[in-house]
Amino acid sequence: MGKHVLVLADVREGKLRNVSLEALAAARTVSAGGTVTAAVLGSGAKDLAGTLAEHGADKVVVVLNKELDQYTTDAYFQAYKKVIEEVKPDVIFTGHTAVGKDVSPRLAARLGLGLVSDCTQVELDGDKIVFTRPIYAGKAFVKKVFTEGTVFATLRPNNIPAGEPDASRQADIEEVTVTFAADSLRTLIKDMVKKSTDGVDLSEARVIVSGGRGVKSADGFKPLQELANLLGGAVGASRGACDSGYCDYALQIGQTGKVVTPDLYIACGISGAIQHLAGMSNSKVIVAINKDPEAPIFQVADYGIVGDLFEVVPLLTEELKKLLADQA
Repeated sequence: MGKHVLVLADVREGKLRNVSLEALAAARTVSAGGTVTAAVLGSGAKDLAGTLAEHGADKVVVVLNKELDQYTTDAYFQAYKKVIEEVKPDVIFTGHTAVGKDVSPRLAARLGLGLVSDCTQVELDGDKIVFTRPIYAGKAFVKKVFTEGTVFATLRPNNIPAGEPDASRQADIEEVTVTFAADSLRTLIKDMVKKSTDGVDLSEARVIVSGGRGVKSADGFKPLQELANLLGGAVGASRGACDSGYCDYALQIGQTGKVVTPDLYIACGISGAIQHLAGMSNSKVIVAINKDPEAPIFQVADYGIVGDLFEVVPLLTEELKKLLADQA
């Protein structure tokens, strides 16, 4: 018997985050011929319905309300709660993002649902869905199965392939109206001020070039940024680099920072403390550049380069420029 899966889409600055498309791919896998519904919020939600349909949604529920253009816990909680109560899904997926991590536990608690978070794999075993998630800072993995009730799960970005869109797919669109009482929204966003950053979103980047204390200064990140730009990736950092004032904490990767799973992670001047490894050790390919041949980062690296990052990174960048020029 097929399952009815609901995907709560995550939107940033009017665009769907890639993890929402990955969630749709997971939904198609476990629906077993059932229905996949996507829910999207905000005044521009209807414009995103086509993309959701192309990636697997049979039905798209849109909540057209300008109060939902920027995320606030109270507004999103009320909107998602109404959608879930109307759709009555067997399974709910959303991204393990800042939004997903904030609103999912609240929804699960209020609706009496079980929640498994930060899943890196979702598969069907008979009529049961098996969720795989890391534990002990990524040192081990555990598989979880819900025996009854609605399943609620958040999915870690960059772990489940989104698949190719099918332009021929169409989806039914249903509009849901949500009104907020004057005293129900305890947070009011009057203005959005964000740091000016270039390039790819760190949490969804396929390539990350990361720096540690070995970069020595804020200027030390410049060759890393050049390499990241060349590869179409993002720049990250260890906590040591952030604590030293070399970069903003928004770039921090690790147990107390962002957890990333890129296709390629290049660690420059990072010793490899366990707290940092917890945030990147599941990267598909890890390249470590460090002057210390005994640095712990080499224990998890697929490729290691013992040398000064200020010599190695520019050489690597030049060679890649030549390689890319030859392929052009």
